Amino acid sequence: MGSDLIFLTLIILSWASFFSTKVEGIASARLLDLLIRDYTVKSFNWHWKTGTLYALHLPANLSGIEVDTVRFRCGSLRRYGAKVKEFHLGIGVIVHPCAERVIVVRQNLGLNWSSIYYANYDLSGYQLVSPVLGLLAYNAGSDVSLGSPFQLGVLARENPIKINFGENKMASNVTGLSTRPLCASFEGDGKVTLKNQASPNVCVVTRDGHFGLVVESPPLMPVRKKISRWKLAVGSSVGVALGAFLLGLLLVAIVIKVKKKARLEELERRAYEEEALQVSMVGHFRAPTASATRTTPTIEYQYINYHS
Repeated sequence: MGSDLIFLTLIILSWASFFSTKVEGIASARLLDLLIRDYTVKSFNWHWKTGTLYALHLPANLSGIEVDTVRFRCGSLRRYGAKVKEFHLGIGVIVHPCAERVIVVRQNLGLNWSSIYYANYDLSGYQLVSPVLGLLAYNAGSDVSLGSPFQLGVLARENPIKINFGENKMASNVTGLSTRPLCASFEGDGKVTLKNQASPNVCVVTRDGHFGLVVESPPLMPVRKKISRWKLAVGSSVGVALGAFLLGLLLVAIVIKVKKKARLEELERRAYEEEALQVSMVGHFRAPTASATRTTPTIEYQYINYHS
């Protein structure tokens, strides 16, 4: 469990390092789709075989994105289905409106460009643990190279489209997580739909769009900062000096208290002695005095007779 949390934290930190960087000035997921669409149309070759997957080489400003395209006849796609990298389109898939042919575009936005979906969708409380994969369709008529192609809809209500994230090397490491990720579908209205996986690393959807795997964000782990040696030495010296100062104050307080106690005892002793001896002032000196007692004189008998 601990290793899973560490691994997940590393994934989240690697994603967070990309969020602070603006990707070539493109901040809209919709704008990115249009740029990939236009480049796909410019790269379209009429000599490409129907049903064959071709990888496109994007310009440098879109580096990090993988794009593959394949052309189908709408009827054949519905009758036989198809496999476009991670996407498995089953029998019965419908492309609308489609007159004859369709261009299917598969996107893998990679770790960098997938961060756009954090700016365009509310993913608070969740973190992506896979690249965002896209499946889009455009018309492939005879005028496709003359103007901007319009987007078509792909529906698979009878036999859902399967997305196997395990076939993607960037998402295959999520297999080791103890918590199974959720399937995230990024809708066109800016909402995110979350649902459980159909099987490990496999999601099922009923239409075209963009998809990814997410997990709940773990609590932030405290980061221990490494303290340099000189800071440690200065801190230790300050601590020792402060401790010595406080110890000195304590010793001074103890000495003052002892002297004060001795002085009070001396004063009490003197007060007791003065009370016992009745000390009085004689000039500028203190001298003990005794209480006055007088003995009554007696006249001897012989003396009285003599005078009589």
